[in-house]
Amino acid sequence: MSAPASFRIDYQRHGDLLRAHGTGVKGSLETALAFWTLLAEEVRRDPPRKLMVVDDMEGPSLTPAQMLQFVQALVGLGFEGVRLAYVEAHPQQIPDVEHSEIFARERGFDVRVFGSEPEARLWLRHGMS
Repeated sequence: MSAPASFRIDYQRHGDLLRAHGTGVKGSLETALAFWTLLAEEVRRDPPRKLMVVDDMEGPSLTPAQMLQFVQALVGLGFEGVRLAYVEAHPQQIPDVEHSEIFARERGFDVRVFGSEPEARLWLRHGMS
């Protein structure tokens, strides 16, 4: 599956950490699923212990109902067992994205939402779940 023209993902590996930086346009459930399906392919190809996803994409957040549907679609894609820090580059969207964190944690994912990379890195290294 190749990335739709609406977004791009750049990967960097640092030891047991995979950093994925997303740019472009988001705002639909279809785009979110395409983005995370590509991430899952990279995670399965060379599984990291820690994953930092930096969302620098433009566009609105998903609705809570879409977020629930989105998180349910992630089950079984390969993120289980990976400590995942999600960095939302647009501070006004953090409260919306935190719904996904709640839904994901309820399904057993080790995930947290952050507003900055330094906070996310600290949690990935030392934080409690």
